[in-house]
Amino acid sequence: MIIYRPLQPVKALSFDLDDTLYNNHNIMLRAERALLDFLHLEYPDTARHDIEFWRQIKAQLLRQRPELQSDMGELRRQQLHHGLQTCGYDGETLATATQVAFDYFYDQRSDFKVTESICSLLRQLADRVPMVAITNGNVNLEKIGIAGYFSACYHANLKQPMKPDSRMFELAQAHLGIPAGQILHIGDGFKNDIAGALNAGYQAAWYAANRPMNISDEPASVLPHIQLQQLDELLKLVNS
Repeated sequence: MIIYRPLQPVKALSFDLDDTLYNNHNIMLRAERALLDFLHLEYPDTARHDIEFWRQIKAQLLRQRPELQSDMGELRRQQLHHGLQTCGYDGETLATATQVAFDYFYDQRSDFKVTESICSLLRQLADRVPMVAITNGNVNLEKIGIAGYFSACYHANLKQPMKPDSRMFELAQAHLGIPAGQILHIGDGFKNDIAGALNAGYQAAWYAANRPMNISDEPASVLPHIQLQQLDELLKLVNS
């Protein structure tokens, strides 16, 4: 553990999910590949297009409606709708295909289990302090096996914008009923998690599950309170 700022007593924890509790990169690559195969099989008129076609639609949507960055589900739904429409599907077929493909991707996106070591740690932490999850993504906590450890989960959407916006942090603090300065947020992103938490009055801990933790390699405009070498170091903080 590396301490950059003095810590106040920690009375509650908030967690980022993707790339903090698990490496999300390969999960998303696999889900994208599975979706493409599914579309080619179930909707053959999409078969002439590769994944770059879908990425271009996503990029175009974000240029036209940048607010969709805060709602991964709606962005995915719009991407599928526009892509299927471009491939010639329309009317009821288009609406059904969009929903079926969306449901398939959402299932694939959450088709993994958080490791037992992380679940064990979350179980121990949840026995000692209240915990919430604050994520810019849309993973299904029930399916990946961690829903029971959090009293609430806040997913970014069009009404509560993605971190680093403070709204999800504020909702979590109101739910916990604990002063923001006594909540420690753990996340991998310096902009979304560290700066977002600090701006909301939280304490912040940096931990990344998807890359070497060299702070000199990070786009760090502010320092967290602490850098964790291992997530289980949190047990020392909630016991102190």
